Amino acid sequence: MNRRVAIVGTAAIPVGKYQTGDEEALQVLEHEILVRLVAEAVRDAGVDRKDIGSAIFTLPRPYTRQKYLHTFVISQLRLSCSGSVSEVMGNGMTAALAVDQACSEVLLGRADVALALGINMESAVSAAEHAMSSMRTTGDVDFQTSAGFTPISWYAMDAMRYMYEFGATREQLATVAVKNRRHAALNPLAQYRKPITLEEVASQRPIVEPLGLYEVPPRGDGAACLVLASEAVARSLGRPYVLFRGRGFHHDGAHQIDDRPRDMIAFGSARAASADAYAQAGIVALDLDLAEPYAPCTIVEVLVSEALGLVPRGAGAAAAAEGETALGGRIPISTSGGLTSRGHPSYVTSLYNFVELADQLRGRCGDRQVQDARLAVSTGELGNYNACLAHVLEGVR
Repeated sequence: MNRRVAIVGTAAIPVGKYQTGDEEALQVLEHEILVRLVAEAVRDAGVDRKDIGSAIFTLPRPYTRQKYLHTFVISQLRLSCSGSVSEVMGNGMTAALAVDQACSEVLLGRADVALALGINMESAVSAAEHAMSSMRTTGDVDFQTSAGFTPISWYAMDAMRYMYEFGATREQLATVAVKNRRHAALNPLAQYRKPITLEEVASQRPIVEPLGLYEVPPRGDGAACLVLASEAVARSLGRPYVLFRGRGFHHDGAHQIDDRPRDMIAFGSARAASADAYAQAGIVALDLDLAEPYAPCTIVEVLVSEALGLVPRGAGAAAAAEGETALGGRIPISTSGGLTSRGHPSYVTSLYNFVELADQLRGRCGDRQVQDARLAVSTGELGNYNACLAHVLEGVR
């Protein structure tokens, strides 16, 4: 079977606060948001809703009232699907896996048109409840969780190790936050759009040393939908589309962060997964025009930019400080504003990454458009990049 898959339509709500508390008289219903987004994405694609054969949803957060949300939404849409309808979960990689599975539905011929979609609602949940849920999913409950170990703490350790090994400065790392906020100011889907300065980043209260408030991801709600189709369908629509050219996955056998000695800032899984994706696409990293990685903190963007081969090992912070990874630079990264400014509704974050790349590669980003963008890479992360899912995309206009 020689089929290729394309993104033909997208829709998303601006990342922000939508979830309502139990005490509020008027409730925001997740399925109503998703139904509207599906309609918008289908209109953007130009397909007929009856052509949708599969729908792969991200698993909703544990705070979601409506269980089995995937089949409930299909009922609300009155869709009849002969491929598959399911929910997937992989912590931070959840949305990337949903896209991957939707691609598989098309590649295997189960559907000519498939949806990858989801919603992440968490803003009305208490910080304590959210932190407890996060710790129980990201650490060993018999060891790490009892010590209050959170993802931000291991990213902070990454930052300390990186500065020690490569001589990077705190200010160089902070430039990533400034750059991403500048990108976010141009993105109507971004949660935070007010520009910030290097001095403002440095003066914010520390979250986990050396990372401050503007260098870690905010909490927020979000929802997005992608319409995927076979290349034959994409061509027939007579509109620009985005091809999946390469795919790579690697899991290093650790749960979030390893309990065995290793180089925790090498991001070996991202290096391996992207290498496979590049080989499948028949390109090298230098051929890429932009990247939209899963990078919750400033240090993560630095490290994953190196692992993806976009900058040399140990040079990621300096490259950011010198403007190489900004709009107008050699290799723009996180043109959406990234997770620190566009926002990080974690179970759907990678959907937003694909929305950004689909817009960039179709030439629809206005003032933040990367000139002549044709090839891009997106990543999904599990843990401290103990696993990575990478996709190479190509715009066809």
